Amino acid sequence: MKTVNHWIGGKTVEGASGNYGPVTDPATGEVTTQVALASADEVDAAVRVAQEAYQSWGQSSLAARTKVLFAYRALLDANRDAIAELITAEHGKVHSDALGEVARGLEIVELACGITTQLKGELSTSVSNRVDVAAIRQPLGVVAGITPFNFPAMVPMWMFPLAVACGNTFILKPSEKDPSAANKLAELASEAGLPAGVLNVVHGDKVAVDALLSHPGIAAVSFVGSTPIARHIHTTASANGKRVQALGGAKNHMLVLPDADLDAAADAAVSAAYGSAGERCMAISAVVAVGSIGDELVEKIRERAEKIKIGPGNDPDSEMGPLITAAHRDKVASYVKGAADQGADVVLDGTGYTVDGFEQGHWIGLSLLDNVKTDSDAYRDEIFGPVLCVLRAETYEEGVALINASPFGNGTAIFTRDGGAARRFQLEIEAGMVGVNVPIPVPVGYHSFGGWKDSLFGDHHIYGNDGIHFYTRGKVVTTRWPDPSEAPAGVDLGFPRNH
Repeated sequence: MKTVNHWIGGKTVEGASGNYGPVTDPATGEVTTQVALASADEVDAAVRVAQEAYQSWGQSSLAARTKVLFAYRALLDANRDAIAELITAEHGKVHSDALGEVARGLEIVELACGITTQLKGELSTSVSNRVDVAAIRQPLGVVAGITPFNFPAMVPMWMFPLAVACGNTFILKPSEKDPSAANKLAELASEAGLPAGVLNVVHGDKVAVDALLSHPGIAAVSFVGSTPIARHIHTTASANGKRVQALGGAKNHMLVLPDADLDAAADAAVSAAYGSAGERCMAISAVVAVGSIGDELVEKIRERAEKIKIGPGNDPDSEMGPLITAAHRDKVASYVKGAADQGADVVLDGTGYTVDGFEQGHWIGLSLLDNVKTDSDAYRDEIFGPVLCVLRAETYEEGVALINASPFGNGTAIFTRDGGAARRFQLEIEAGMVGVNVPIPVPVGYHSFGGWKDSLFGDHHIYGNDGIHFYTRGKVVTTRWPDPSEAPAGVDLGFPRNH
């Protein structure tokens, strides 16, 4: 059986705790790998290695850092398929989707390659008599990232490239459900010339997470995951004096107005709801149909959903793969089974779905629920599976009020031909990311990703300028160089004044 160990100090380090967790191939249900689960002592050892590396990396030149990052970008590009294959084997998503994940992660590496521009300071000369003021940004030290199973390559790349470009050293704790991609990313970084100890990967479960949150040697923690865990991360790490960005769960809505192109809206709804088996924090999980278009829109979605090919992620014909675990598959199925009792019309029931030859895989089909009530479990909870809820609203105003009443505010979209309605929507909707005729409005790398309300805990979004500010802290330097002929000013106990 394959074993995934830690990556610390530029090399593979076997788990000292003796604890290992299973990693399953979702398409077959077979345990193919075991992953080391770190103890608090192992986390401490990784922090000490990262602290030692920071002494030199934090003082390194921008030229030295960007040289490594450009080389890293080239290696990632050359190894896209290899990384995607690891993702498919442990997560289950189809190969093309895994390749897309790697591509979006590369955007942030490319942003990090331009860190020289992003870290330019500010200088004001002669603010007072022979006085200049400069503002600079400096790294924090050792920082950590705790990442989810659904994007085992992309979300880590949302974090550590910017962190190390800014001069920090990094400890990554990826999901123990699909850990291999993280190690591959670290190995390639070492091959690109990143010094030992700058990027470390520590595998583990709650024990490792809690050790990171409480360790005095870690200055900041970045997290992506569910809302309950994000709230815990934010509360615990903040109480231990750390800077925190914790991105939580979502219930992303798509508002479809009566004037919308319903074929385009149906295509978008199916793509955004069922891609990656719905295991995306930016998946559309609720469509709000406005006016009389509901029945027609639901029928168009049903027609398209029934044609989706479900199968192993390494099958080129597959459009959607299995869910990450059997337990998660069963949980997702429970929402569909309970929907009718809570007033919904079950248009498509994907529970009980299997794939010939892969009967033990974590399969579930596409489910479509219509006339869903806002107090039902299927609507209130983040299902994180291929279940699309359709709700009805009589007017634009009613639809917006429904969306804004949700405790989540990650992403949302509107489909319409009306520019005035679209403009109102982007200003009135309470969410961090908005799409206009774009169902999954994930920003490009040089903007920032993050939600509102229970979808974000902390002050900073991830990547973009927010990411750079998160991994650095500001410093203002005021200098005065007197002229050699200038007489000493003498003692003055008054409050300093500019003149």
